[in-house]
Amino acid sequence: MNRPGTSLSKQKQKQRAAPKVAPGKKAEAQKPDLQDFLKNCDYVGAITLLEFERKAREERPHLLMWLAFSYFHNGDYKKAIDTYDDALKKEKKEHDPHIPVYKACCYYALQQYTEAEEEAQKAPDSELKTRLLFHTAHKKNDESAMMAQHQQLTDSREDQLGLAAIQYLRSHFQEATDIYKRLLVDDREHWALNVYIAFCYYKLDYYDVALEILNSYLVQYPNSITAVNLKACSHYQLYNGKAAEQELRVLQQASSSGNIFQEHDLLQHNLVVFRNGENAIQVLPPLLDIIPEARLNLVIYHLRTDEPQEAFKLIKDLEPAVPREYILKGVVFAALGQRTGSRDHLKMAQQLFQLVGASASECDTIPGRQCMASCFFLLRQFEDVLVYLKSIKPYFANDDDFNWNYGIACASASDYAEAKEALLQVQNDKYRAEFCYLSWLCRCYVMSGEPSLAWETYARLETTNESFNLLHLIANDCYKMGHFYYSCKAFDVLERLDPDPEFWEGKRGAAIGVFQRAVAGKLGGEMDKLQEVVNILRTANNHQVDQIVNRVIKPWAKENRVKLDI
Repeated sequence: MNRPGTSLSKQKQKQRAAPKVAPGKKAEAQKPDLQDFLKNCDYVGAITLLEFERKAREERPHLLMWLAFSYFHNGDYKKAIDTYDDALKKEKKEHDPHIPVYKACCYYALQQYTEAEEEAQKAPDSELKTRLLFHTAHKKNDESAMMAQHQQLTDSREDQLGLAAIQYLRSHFQEATDIYKRLLVDDREHWALNVYIAFCYYKLDYYDVALEILNSYLVQYPNSITAVNLKACSHYQLYNGKAAEQELRVLQQASSSGNIFQEHDLLQHNLVVFRNGENAIQVLPPLLDIIPEARLNLVIYHLRTDEPQEAFKLIKDLEPAVPREYILKGVVFAALGQRTGSRDHLKMAQQLFQLVGASASECDTIPGRQCMASCFFLLRQFEDVLVYLKSIKPYFANDDDFNWNYGIACASASDYAEAKEALLQVQNDKYRAEFCYLSWLCRCYVMSGEPSLAWETYARLETTNESFNLLHLIANDCYKMGHFYYSCKAFDVLERLDPDPEFWEGKRGAAIGVFQRAVAGKLGGEMDKLQEVVNILRTANNHQVDQIVNRVIKPWAKENRVKLDI
């Protein structure tokens, strides 16, 4: 249900032409006409006129009913309820028997669904009562009541619009579109139907189709907040936030108020999204119970600011209804699980991703395949991860998040050349500075036969716990791959930082490995590396150095006429 009173026309009324008066004569004050106010959706004007007549005790048939009607459409639901109560007291036996269902509509707009249902039951049967009970049953997740009311619906335009709205709210967008299209065939000038159809296509991710259909409505009502906002959202999906914000400027230009964006919850919310989370903490929390997407976007904001615990608090009680909600909840559980080491959270994330990725409607979509990749990633089945990521790789050529995950998956599956290429495509400086990124990139360098690049990566870092851990990884991986020179250098630095016997053993083994390559003639023109290894050994305070250098390396060098400064 759209929130009443959002039309821009109520803010900027067309100036009525003043009646022509003969020169020298005073113009007679002409009383405004109620129907003019209602026709122009100027409910503030209608309320002002009716309240004046009420205080002046002027006679107007059904004055209180018209006043309650105007309050409702202006969004003053509580005042509308009070006015309907006054009408019941004043007219008593002659009151409209449908007043309870009108009050029920007010309660529905106030999100008081139980009160709306109870009030509607007091009214005689009518199409409006059926529609209202249909919608309250949906809000209360009462499937049996929904079915009962569904059977009472007729083929009238209003009933069919109510049914289409339910289909839309239940994410059955194609079914809703079919109803709207049938109604549009019957009445081509029911322009609002174009907006409803555009909403459905937007939800189906056909943003260009939504824009095309929306234009027919915007030709008639170029300053409609709902339509212009939908157009902006479509531009956001197709292009970027700046393009979307540009579309909203037409509303500010048409508004007579200072800043229309501050006056409308929906526009405030969407500006936060278009501006990539700017002012999210100030704008979104008050909107959590008004705009459903506000909660999801605040969750995304906390994820982007590396606050998974805050994101979890917002989403833990959310029951997902559409794929995006399942995906977002899965991402939050995965982020929190990785942060805290909670296997339960990681398992829940894996199950949420699998629900989406294995569903018939999503299995062949890009988000669906991303979900299956994430599911297998958490299960550490990297060969399966790559099956899904490779199928969507062309769509993410310059996406840092994709290249990060693809690179790690390739490395975990021992395809280090492909992994190195993917990781080097990551451009985000924050990502490139993380230990996880550096460690995987160094491993790819080592495993791809480029240990010097791994060493250079370490050399650029300041001395920290992370650089120590990176050095430990380089030392062991180089030893494993036979890059003994760089392994020896790494173990030497490790031993100087921490005199652990294990590091001496690693350095000794790597030094022997360099010597072995020299004996086998594999050092070629790089005999200076053997000299550097000898120098490294000389700096060690260990009795085994003399045996290695003086009793093994020195005699061999002398015998083979290798010039070494020993």
